[in-house]
Amino acid sequence: MIDIAGTRLQSIDKQRLRHPLVGGLILFGRNWENRAQLTALCASIKRLRPDLLIAVDHEGGRVQRFRTDGFMHLPSMRVLGDMFAAAGRAGRNAGPLAACRAALACGYVMGAQLRACGVDMSFTPVLDLDYGASSVIGNRAFSDDARIVSLLAQSLMQGMAQTGLAHCAKHFPGHGYARADSHLAVPVDKRSLRSILAKDAAPYATLDLVLQAVMPAHVVYPKVDSLPAGFSAIWLQKVLRQSLGFSGAIFSDDLSMAGARQVQGREISATQAVLAALQSGCDMALLCNQSLVGKPGDSPLDTVLAELSLVLNTGLYQPEAASHARRLALLPEVASLAWEGMLQSVAYQRAVAALP
Repeated sequence: MIDIAGTRLQSIDKQRLRHPLVGGLILFGRNWENRAQLTALCASIKRLRPDLLIAVDHEGGRVQRFRTDGFMHLPSMRVLGDMFAAAGRAGRNAGPLAACRAALACGYVMGAQLRACGVDMSFTPVLDLDYGASSVIGNRAFSDDARIVSLLAQSLMQGMAQTGLAHCAKHFPGHGYARADSHLAVPVDKRSLRSILAKDAAPYATLDLVLQAVMPAHVVYPKVDSLPAGFSAIWLQKVLRQSLGFSGAIFSDDLSMAGARQVQGREISATQAVLAALQSGCDMALLCNQSLVGKPGDSPLDTVLAELSLVLNTGLYQPEAASHARRLALLPEVASLAWEGMLQSVAYQRAVAALP
């Protein structure tokens, strides 16, 4: 999954998106001007290749790419967690039921608005527990209680599903305990497998029947594996697939991040990072913001695609048909309502009224 630099497809973007090793596009704030432009951009991508998955980080709170021209600014997930914990207050605006209803409304509004513009998937919900140590997680987490996280995430995903928007839960098995920001360094979590499974990974076990996609953390858990979770067959295949029974798609986190390029004390290239993610069990590897680096036709994206093509020819990596099917399963099955029709929808109006 790659990115583009601007608000419209350029010739180099079309060339890259046509490449058979590219399966999707992730959008950022720089790709946004207004709703009409975003809708036109998504439509042009689908005309180029209908099978391309269009995704965005649209969690609410401080991680939301589109905030103007009618897009609702969704609350941070901590707001929902605080509502849930306020069980002693009177009225409909606090307590577990009110919080679950608000979470469902957030998911519905998010999904209806993104789908109306042509986006297929949002990299949410955050299933991390907030231990108060990780600055990169913080109020992006619902709670420090895995039970509350599971219930609110389930409601959020239900709202998204009602609109046809796919989800991707993150960051498996949990990023909230590690202090370092994986955008800048390699976080380390020294707890045991038993402790992590009992706490941080518990929502993945609880939600196994509804999870469509999962993103592993760029975190090293040395008592389990010396490799970061996103490069670890132990975490992705033995724990996530076999022990927890997850059968959906696995997306790597952004492989341009510092936490993904330092492995066992050495720096690896972008191609090596992509290959490590795919070989460990990821169905799709994210390489973000690389369209901004280098000249057209000579950026890290082009290097990775060329080098990975050579790797495929040598047989060092061969994608499985099941992996391709898991990615295609995330594409919406039904057409979305156009924006004006969405605004007139009673379900949408009720969801907006239920936002916290």
